[in-house]
Amino acid sequence: MAWIILFVAGLFETGWAVALKFSAGFTKPLPSVLTLAALAVSMLLLGWSVKTLPLGSAYAVWTGIGAIGAAVLGIALFHESAAPARLICIGLIVAGVIGLKLTSPG
Repeated sequence: MAWIILFVAGLFETGWAVALKFSAGFTKPLPSVLTLAALAVSMLLLGWSVKTLPLGSAYAVWTGIGAIGAAVLGIALFHESAAPARLICIGLIVAGVIGLKLTSPG
């Protein structure tokens, strides 16, 4: 169950990162509120998951999910580069997240 909570925390991390972009430096009220709300939920869920998961693995997986999600949504929403080298690097992050999940207790 802790891994599922951690995964959802990572999705909320992606959400606050994307909302932060839409907030234009906290100058737009709705995206700013969404950024702060998603950040709070993400931290709450991360805190909950580290009750039972190793901190290093949980934090790395959480940031990895956020990084992957932000990169993919950056490509989809903001027309950021989808150059092959960038996609390979995103794939390496995915591999690292999977590796940490497979080698960590919990």
